[in-house]
Amino acid sequence: MSGVRVGEERGLGTDGAGLGTVTAEPRTDVAETRITRVLVTGAAGRLGTAVLAELADRGVPVTALVAEDVGEMRADRVVAGDARDPGAVSDALGGVDAVIHLAALASPEVAAPEVVFGTNTQATFVVLNEAGRVGVRRAVLASSLSVTGLPFARSTPRPQPAYLPLDTALPLRVEDPYALSKQVDEATAAMMHRRHGMTAVALRLPFLGDPDRLAGHAARLAGNPALGAPEVWSYLDLRDAARACVLGLTAPAVTGAPVLFVAAPDTLVATPTADLLAAHLPGVPCRAVFPARAVPIDLTPARRLLGFTARHPYLQERT
Repeated sequence: MSGVRVGEERGLGTDGAGLGTVTAEPRTDVAETRITRVLVTGAAGRLGTAVLAELADRGVPVTALVAEDVGEMRADRVVAGDARDPGAVSDALGGVDAVIHLAALASPEVAAPEVVFGTNTQATFVVLNEAGRVGVRRAVLASSLSVTGLPFARSTPRPQPAYLPLDTALPLRVEDPYALSKQVDEATAAMMHRRHGMTAVALRLPFLGDPDRLAGHAARLAGNPALGAPEVWSYLDLRDAARACVLGLTAPAVTGAPVLFVAAPDTLVATPTADLLAAHLPGVPCRAVFPARAVPIDLTPARRLLGFTARHPYLQERT
């Protein structure tokens, strides 16, 4: 089998009011869940590299599962193997008590449709099932805003969200294999919770990048804001995405198999959100008011369950 790699995931938000400026994460008097070793799949990708850095900074031992040896990594154990291979995954799970599963083909355009769908869904099933089989009880997986079906839709007229802000009750409009794979991945996480008693958090991620990558995307959106409408102009700095992944393992309030949107609280463009919606999504009902550049995604569940609020808003950092 060819190796499974993670790329930048795209996702969409939760239930409608993760709006406005960055605030401090809520404090809790309940201790975080202690993790002794984490398996990170797709560890050589953009997000995987950021997750390794986050875990290293916290002093957490890491096993990295990569498709092939890529040289030095911020992990004290590296296993080269395919995330779809139960044997390779079983080997990588030695001594592990938590998993962050990121290995995926990150777009419907990188391979044939059946390859994108089959690779992603098989990898998720194998990783979570092998983890559950050996007693791992905490897992996080990268879902995507693209599960909505909107970013890669090609039908005419192009589908729009049933309402805003985006949340996990939003009807999905899937018509591409990548979005479908993420829908199945979320269902797989719920099944593994029932099968193994595993807490499995699926994070619906938007466009991810470091400041330079975000700058390039911001420039494209500034030149043509309509490009950002399917993703409601959302984004997340890789450092914040990595922290959200780790919080999914450690936050004491998390149980079951929740699906959560995570994103920066503001959009990636300078135009006020109300003006963007009026120009590019004029027929979509709004269930909330979006002041200034507030992203039209409900980020409240991630804030409540994970204590997560983005710390690296792009435009604030660039000014």
